[in-house]
Amino acid sequence: MASAPKGMPTATWTPDNGDGTFTNPLFYDEFSDPDVIRAGDWFYLTGTTMHAMPGLPILRSKDLVNWEFVAYALDKLDLGPAFRLEDGQNIYGQGIWAPSFRYHNGKFYIFANVNGQTTQMFMATDPKGPWTRTPMKRSLHDLSVLFDDDGKVYVVWGHQALHLAQLTNDLTDVVPGTERTLFTADAGMGEGAHFYKIGGRYYIISAEYAGGFRMPAARADHVLGPYEVNRAISLHEDFGMAAGARLRQPKPPFEFWPPSPAANHSLAMHQGGIIQTPEGEWWGFSMMDFNSVGRLTALSPITWKDGWPWFGLPGNLMRTPRTWVKPKTATPQRVRVPFQRSDDFSAQQLKPIWQWNHVPVAGKWSLSERPGFLRLHALPATSFYDARNTLTQRAIGPMSAPSVLLDVSNLKPGDTAGLGLLNLPYATLGVEKRTDGLNLVFYDQRRDQAVRVKMAGTRIWLRADCDFLTERARFSYSFDGVAFTPIGDEVVLIYQTFTFQGVRYGLFNYSTTGAEGGFADFDSIHVYQRYTHGLMRPIPYGRSIRLASFHATTGLATSHGRLASGVPTRFEIVDRRLGRVALRSGRRYVTVGEDGGVTLGAGQSGTAQNFQWIETPTGELALMSLATNRFLHIDPQTGDIRADSPGPMPDNSDGARFVWSE
Repeated sequence: MASAPKGMPTATWTPDNGDGTFTNPLFYDEFSDPDVIRAGDWFYLTGTTMHAMPGLPILRSKDLVNWEFVAYALDKLDLGPAFRLEDGQNIYGQGIWAPSFRYHNGKFYIFANVNGQTTQMFMATDPKGPWTRTPMKRSLHDLSVLFDDDGKVYVVWGHQALHLAQLTNDLTDVVPGTERTLFTADAGMGEGAHFYKIGGRYYIISAEYAGGFRMPAARADHVLGPYEVNRAISLHEDFGMAAGARLRQPKPPFEFWPPSPAANHSLAMHQGGIIQTPEGEWWGFSMMDFNSVGRLTALSPITWKDGWPWFGLPGNLMRTPRTWVKPKTATPQRVRVPFQRSDDFSAQQLKPIWQWNHVPVAGKWSLSERPGFLRLHALPATSFYDARNTLTQRAIGPMSAPSVLLDVSNLKPGDTAGLGLLNLPYATLGVEKRTDGLNLVFYDQRRDQAVRVKMAGTRIWLRADCDFLTERARFSYSFDGVAFTPIGDEVVLIYQTFTFQGVRYGLFNYSTTGAEGGFADFDSIHVYQRYTHGLMRPIPYGRSIRLASFHATTGLATSHGRLASGVPTRFEIVDRRLGRVALRSGRRYVTVGEDGGVTLGAGQSGTAQNFQWIETPTGELALMSLATNRFLHIDPQTGDIRADSPGPMPDNSDGARFVWSE
């Protein structure tokens, strides 16, 4: 068995910065439609898994930052040929989605939607399982369940118009006569409801995409209402990430909407809820579309004001700092990650990171036929997209490179096995067996482009270098695991909502002959990640740096003892703990007033002089004032320096991004 390709470390993304802070996202791989509950000292999390099997992963955490895998609530959901990729059918973009997670009287419940079926209820007394599945009598779109104090159970559901009803005692149906419309479509509540009772008052938090994603909320003193609506408790928070290209037509010839660098906030946080910690703090969770890597989960401090749970800090409501102080816990929590992505297939079972594309075919894959290898038998298919028994894991950002070592000694003519980027459109690099031998084949579905290279030998490394900030990938291959040769052109990675999943690495083997073929043995996969923390560059504590405005020649400067925009001058970075800094020039500090005005003041540094050091997803520096909870920026038009920007704009139109140099 082979080790990882030479020089490739095994670290994976963690939001825990190791200094008492965390950086969003919690996971840099897709975890969409999250729902979080607390049972005792533990928080539990689940989310959408669509057509991937097993489904409904359950994670747990003590601090909402460091999560560990517990179990899947669903091994497989086989409700017909489409769930098995048979008869030309599929459930791409369908399956299990938008779960409601609840804990009540010692039992754990997950209620989840399934396209073309009724809503499914899963129940367990231990989150590790076993979980039972019970179909409900109805399909309830984006539902959220509330166990009230009087023993009654209510459900809220709907898209644009939201409905409420009481559930029967067995939780499988609506009590006749209790259904009512809470909000019409013009109320602005959207979908993706999360239903709570807090301090005797009822709250519904939802998601709305009109005018850029946002999170509305509603509240009432009685479960039946009337409800008062707040149209946004979270608004425009995308951490400055710009929207990439998006698929418009899902069949060849593919059509796309172009990238949108403008500040339309089309990736902003939405669809989430709130949770209280044992220490009494409130935190929000939500997802955000992050281009082709998928929909990611973020954690937000909650500020209660006027009876509303605002996402964000007191001076900057509705906006979430990408980096902030971790939730308080009774005891310090060590860094944990829920999944190990690299695999040498030496275990008797697949690691939890793996999910099959649709329901797998039993007996046509194995970890035991050749110990230390994943063996995939070739089943008939016309393409990678409809190949059964494709084993997948979520791609991880911001950059990653899966490398697969493959033995193709036992392919039969018509078989193709290899590594794919499962998306729409998809791209693959595989080994194709023909009657005259083996070919290495790169295929880009977007351009319908294939590149073939004659192959000698039967053992090969396949790699895909993926950059989810530039939305590009490049395939390469190697015969020794050291020197890799590029093949084909760059692949454009696309955000799309037809499969409702981000890019996935896929290991595949299929036959184009119409009959079963041979088998491929996958020795290992190694996933290399260049950046595994919230900072691409460490904070330069104790050093003197220059701060230039992004895409500009000007920056922060001192002139006659005053702060000005101009040719950048040096500032010493003073460590203020918890990832915070003060900017010192001589004996003076950059100082922020209550109105956001910025000066160069003498004296010791305190709140007015301290900034949270934050990177945008693309690596530029953003400095959030602790005095205003808003960001330092240089107005591109006037050159004025203030600390009142709500957050970095995707197009940098507010001048809140900086590039630092020594």
